[in-house]
Amino acid sequence: MNKLFLFLALSLGLTYGIQAQAPKVYDESVDAMEQIQKAVEEARATDRYVMCQVGGNWCPWCLRFAEFATKDSVIAPLMKDNYVYIHVNYSKDNKNLEAMKFLGNPGRFGYPVFVVLNEKGEPIHIQESESLEEGKGYSRMRVEKFLRLWNRKAVEAEVK
Repeated sequence: MNKLFLFLALSLGLTYGIQAQAPKVYDESVDAMEQIQKAVEEARATDRYVMCQVGGNWCPWCLRFAEFATKDSVIAPLMKDNYVYIHVNYSKDNKNLEAMKFLGNPGRFGYPVFVVLNEKGEPIHIQESESLEEGKGYSRMRVEKFLRLWNRKAVEAEVK
C-alpha cells in the first residue's frame, strides 16, 4: 500500500508540475543600481572588487554557479577574500535596464555572466560562463584562474 501511495504521489507531482523549489539567490524586487552602489562601498572599505553575477532564478546555470561559488572548498574562500559577491537580477519581471547598461550590456554573452567592478565601481571585465563550465557544473581550475586573474591585487600589480 505504501508503494502505491508513493507512486501516485510522485505521478501527481510530475503531472501537475509540483517539484522541490530550488533556492532563489536573485531578489527580483531589488533595484540593481542601489545594490551595485552598496557593494562598491563595501568593496572599497575592504580592499576588494565587486563580482556581479548577472542572471536570474529562472537560469539553472546561474543557480549552479551560486552554489558552487559559496560551497566549494577552494572557490568559496577566494570569493570571500577577494570580492563582494552579488547577484544582479535580470528577469522578465525586472530587467534592471539601467544596471544592464551600466555593466556593459553583459547579457549578450548569455547567462550567467560575471562583471568585475573595481573599487571605483567601474566595470573592468566581463566574463561569460561557458568557458568556466565542465560537464553539468563548473571547473574548479578554470573558475579559480578567473578569480585569481581579476582580483584587486592581481589587477593592481599589473598597473604598478
